[in-house]
Amino acid sequence: MPIYEYRCQECRKNFEALVSSCRLRDQTRCPACNSEQVQRIISAGSYRIASAADSSPGGPLGGCSVRGGFS
Repeated sequence: MPIYEYRCQECRKNFEALVSSCRLRDQTRCPACNSEQVQRIISAGSYRIASAADSSPGGPLGGCSVRGGFS
């Protein structure tokens, strides 16, 4: 389930919520004031674009290590 960031339109607090794909958007409520008047906000991505120096296997962004893992 993805984590979405929301802003309450009544109390103006930001919060995060785990939202399943089958859950309706209008079911999300503010945990501070229980309002249904919430708006999903755009959050900063949790990724970065690799440069040519970072793209080698096992480098800073490598998902697979050549030295470890199961065989």
